[in-house]
Amino acid sequence: MEEALLLARKCIHLDEVPVGAVVVRGNKIISSQHNLVRSLIDPTAHAEILCIREVAQILCTNYLNECDMYITLEPCAMCAQALAWAKIKRIYFAAYDKKFGAINSRLDIFNKHSANYKPEIYGGIREEEASKILQNFFSKKRVGIFK
Repeated sequence: MEEALLLARKCIHLDEVPVGAVVVRGNKIISSQHNLVRSLIDPTAHAEILCIREVAQILCTNYLNECDMYITLEPCAMCAQALAWAKIKRIYFAAYDKKFGAINSRLDIFNKHSANYKPEIYGGIREEEASKILQNFFSKKRVGIFK
């Protein structure tokens, strides 16, 4: 989670919503990404999606069932569904997302009757730290520091 938090802090100067994600297989980091939605002008360029894409290419498979993902924010519906399609083994996330969270907060994608896959899920890891990064970013946006 430490690496994911570093990535979240790193993308603040890019005016990206500070979310970092890391994919691990065994004890090795396979991919580490942060949001690049604004930089790439791509609404799907969330940290989780970028990690999934990179790991799938590195491992030459679309099934990441031997991998775990660490994310600084509870995944949205798009990312949660992508994690399901990739069959990620475990999801560890820091801050809960009351507006858009699709694992515990707003939606509960993996507990729907239609869910065809459910990874192990662990939320609230270093939640306070991740929440402060996001709160500071958005409070600066409100006062016009980032434009």
